[in-house]
Amino acid sequence: MMFSVHVLCRSQQRLFSQAVRYITDVTTARHAAPRAACCFRGLSGQLPRADRSPLRVRYTVQSGCPSLRCLSTTSHSEDGNLVYKGSLGTAVRMVKMFSYSTSGASLIIIPHMLLKTGLGVQGLAMQIAFCSFIGFFTFLTPVILHLITKGYVIRLYYNPDTDTYTAVTYNIFLIEKRTVFHQEQVRIPAVSKMFTTFYADKTGMLVNPDLFPIPQDYNHLMGYDKPFSFHADDMDRP
Repeated sequence: MMFSVHVLCRSQQRLFSQAVRYITDVTTARHAAPRAACCFRGLSGQLPRADRSPLRVRYTVQSGCPSLRCLSTTSHSEDGNLVYKGSLGTAVRMVKMFSYSTSGASLIIIPHMLLKTGLGVQGLAMQIAFCSFIGFFTFLTPVILHLITKGYVIRLYYNPDTDTYTAVTYNIFLIEKRTVFHQEQVRIPAVSKMFTTFYADKTGMLVNPDLFPIPQDYNHLMGYDKPFSFHADDMDRP
């Protein structure tokens, strides 16, 4: 029975390390290169422009398209046009399902082990130490996985009529959760974070810029297509 517990613990440790590596790959790709717009403005010679924040620099290429709405993808649903689809949605779901299944198996095995090994009739200190060791991997691993992946965007829809986005993520029960927010609610962290690309109001979201079929959709989401001003009031805005 101790061998079974050891196998479960090793499985959850390996599971956690793989999940962190998956998400780290996404964030590494996010910082790999600046984004480019979908089309260029002829011979205007627009240069990349720096962000107003002194702690980070962002680069965009001015678009010569007459309208941003024409840039959205044609895939449409009741939430709007599908502009982004995460590549790790299935992997995140499978990893969390495996974590939950191993945690459930541990809860079933623990009472049986207490009876068979005689720990159930030993001192209270021994029981607390044993249950704490098993409970660490049984409950903490799924919680950490959820905290890391709860902001991972599976799909992102854009409604050009209202300039709103609908981000689809997984909740703790692996059910799709929809978060609707306006583009004006998008806030970029002053300091780059590993598992957060932007904040939708107060909710952290993680996307991979390279997975946007049309780069201008990403620029509009992040607000990189807005006019730049050197006015003192604009410099203080996030």
